[in-house]
Amino acid sequence: MPLAGQEPICLRFILPEELREVSGLYYAGPDSLWWHNDGGDTPRLLLTDSRGNLRKEVILPAAINEDWEDLSADKSGFIYIGDFGNNLNTRRDLRVYRYHPATGMLDSIRYTYPDQREFPPPAARANFDVEAFFWHDDSLHLFTKNWLVKGDYYAKHYVLPATPGEYTAQLRDSIYLKKRVVTAAAISPDGKTVALLSYYFRLRFGFLPTTRTTLWLLSGYQGSAYLRGNVKGKKIRKGPVPSQFETIDFLDNQSVLIASERTPVYRQKARKVRWR
Repeated sequence: MPLAGQEPICLRFILPEELREVSGLYYAGPDSLWWHNDGGDTPRLLLTDSRGNLRKEVILPAAINEDWEDLSADKSGFIYIGDFGNNLNTRRDLRVYRYHPATGMLDSIRYTYPDQREFPPPAARANFDVEAFFWHDDSLHLFTKNWLVKGDYYAKHYVLPATPGEYTAQLRDSIYLKKRVVTAAAISPDGKTVALLSYYFRLRFGFLPTTRTTLWLLSGYQGSAYLRGNVKGKKIRKGPVPSQFETIDFLDNQSVLIASERTPVYRQKARKVRWR
């Protein structure tokens, strides 16, 4: 329940103009939602209230938004910014920024993949783009976004230490999601449910764009073997206009907030999804 003076999360709300290419969300509380845009934007975090009103902009001048893709946070107040977008599978400067809003501390976690030898690899093996991760039990858990059509629709799970340094990520597991690629991830406050947001894009009749979005809920796993648990898919209903959802975080143990980017005919919006 929201504290006195705080507004509950709206079921749907429009995001500020500054978040046209929203790509990451950390839900810190009913009136404290941290966001960022996709690659190419100013290296900044944006704080809104529960209705999408902009409260603060925080510029991180020592950081670079090469391709920011997701947000998470730990129990010590650090926010993790995933600068690991890698559409062409050619990047050698992958990193996760670690930022503490209260102190202004900024450092980074740099890493490589243990199974990447070519930059880029052939299309069939181009599975080193990441748009989804979360912090859990002192580690960062990353999930790859496979290539649409040319890929095999497997999402790989990598693990990194959540402390500054240079590492080789540990390849933990993978999961097959038929005609879906992963664009965001989050774990519930009680640690018992992982959510993977995914989508599919194609041109109908060769010219009409259409998208499909599915929320995958993973539960009943042991430790951090998330992909070995029970898997339940929930289709996200959308209007007739194609949209791309790339942002997610848990509001509580039974619901998440997701958001989509702006398109020429669709404003950037957030919506609550509940499954219980």
